[in-house]
Amino acid sequence: MRYLIFLLIASLLTAGNIRRDSAREVVVDTGTNLMWQDNQDVITLLKSQADAVSYCENLKFAGYSNWRIPSIKDFETIVDKKNEVNYIHKSFRYNVPDGYWADKVLWRTLWFYAYYMHFVSGNPYYDNKKKLKYVRCVRDIR
Repeated sequence: MRYLIFLLIASLLTAGNIRRDSAREVVVDTGTNLMWQDNQDVITLLKSQADAVSYCENLKFAGYSNWRIPSIKDFETIVDKKNEVNYIHKSFRYNVPDGYWADKVLWRTLWFYAYYMHFVSGNPYYDNKKKLKYVRCVRDIR
């Protein structure tokens, strides 16, 4: 019972930490110290996993150049199962209910497959890293 109360309090404390900065087209999460790209590119650009990594590493956006491709753990912090339209936190303006590449490539498949977050289900999956999926970059704000 104590554990459930702790989880409820923790979720209430972190729920208000995510907000959209419309002027810069980013979503800032002060609970995780992450800033997310949230512009038209995240619903129009389709890339292979390797190209997605390169895109994020070279991105100059909102006055910053230290962007990276998210990990699955990063993505899990913005999944909102209450938002049944596309399972992403409602602060995000741009999103398609589809797959967004993550950083990890699977060695057990000889690096042919990589993880992605699927916002139809709010769950991670893996697929051939040469397939085209969407890209949403993130940066640390510490």
